[in-house]
Amino acid sequence: MYDFANSGYTTVVITAVFSAYFVATIAGNAEWATFAWTAGLALSYLLIMLTGPALGAYADLHAAKKKLLAVTTVGCVLFTAALALAGPGAVGLGLLLIVLSNFFYGSGENLIAAFLPELAAGRDLGKVSGWGWSLGYMGGLLSLGCALAYISWAQGRGQDAAHYVPVTMLITAGLFALSSLPTFVWLHERAVPQPGRHTHLWRDTFSRLAHTLVHLRQYRDLTRFFVCIVFYQAGVQAVIVLAAIYAQQAMHFQIQDTLKLILVVNITAAIGAFVFGYVQDRIGHIRTIALTLLGWIAMVLIAASAERRDAFWLAANLAGLCMGASQSAGRALVGYLSPRARLAEFFGLWGFAVKFSSILGPVTYGVVSWVSSGDHRLAMLLTGSYFVIGLVILMGVNVRRGRRVVLRADRLEPA
Repeated sequence: MYDFANSGYTTVVITAVFSAYFVATIAGNAEWATFAWTAGLALSYLLIMLTGPALGAYADLHAAKKKLLAVTTVGCVLFTAALALAGPGAVGLGLLLIVLSNFFYGSGENLIAAFLPELAAGRDLGKVSGWGWSLGYMGGLLSLGCALAYISWAQGRGQDAAHYVPVTMLITAGLFALSSLPTFVWLHERAVPQPGRHTHLWRDTFSRLAHTLVHLRQYRDLTRFFVCIVFYQAGVQAVIVLAAIYAQQAMHFQIQDTLKLILVVNITAAIGAFVFGYVQDRIGHIRTIALTLLGWIAMVLIAASAERRDAFWLAANLAGLCMGASQSAGRALVGYLSPRARLAEFFGLWGFAVKFSSILGPVTYGVVSWVSSGDHRLAMLLTGSYFVIGLVILMGVNVRRGRRVVLRADRLEPA
């Protein structure tokens, strides 16, 4: 249900509505607008990278995942609602609110992921992760559908984007808050506080994190997979962040066309996450992720060469299918290769890798589009090369060896 709740933020704010609104209306289609958008997101991801592992270590020491999740949820909801204040020309305010709302969203994403290994046995991680990610896309569909309905109503009364986009931010924030309530009512914190470590909270937290980083080489397959995540997620994050911008700038979609496209893509993404969760548990983590990366590479080639809308629709739905599968599969593999006593901490490192990729991919796209005077097709091709790099690195991950290391660590340091 939390996947259902928070997906509205990424779907409406980051992917479909506010991103294109920022470039076209707030920044007035300036040449630097796409770069400014990606730079603002990059700053928020940098903040998550700097704080995520420490927050995870703190959550493990004090069994505080649920408490911290509540704080991040309130923060994201409030700053998403505040985006309604960012009108035409308010570039600084828009960027500040995006940095803050996305920081709280990403921090919460790390924390909720750390509950996964508590809720599923090792052989079922892919399936359960797929359930959550699939349901998440349904939440994104709900938020986007409500936004599209309101936009259609507002446009029918002659309103422009500066009037109806702020209202969609309030709708998205409200749905996030409402849909997250089941998590806080029924989800239990199964971890227990670590004894004798409450006198110097942050010193103990960073000491524990430093210990993990020093001994991270023991988990060499997980470490390699973190590096793999950086590259392939760079491509994924570029697509998520810039889909609406690419559709409008390269394919000349109107906002209704873009929203309808993303509505359909959310359905294919939900199908991909759900189906590939079962595929992952059946054929293995590495093969599943490799299959999705091949799909991503095909998507980039189709999208970059598409001149007609039907070809772009094909590329977009292929992206949706691979998006749900690759992200769900990656989360499950991290859970499978993480020791139980350090779940939140290791998912903090997972968040570090994902957020670094969220800087690398979109900023690469933004810089290329700026330097090339708005050549979005070239930016898509160059950003897509990260999928190839990720596929090469993935081939060196040995899941069986990595799992043996985790089981040995669980015997020495039980949760």
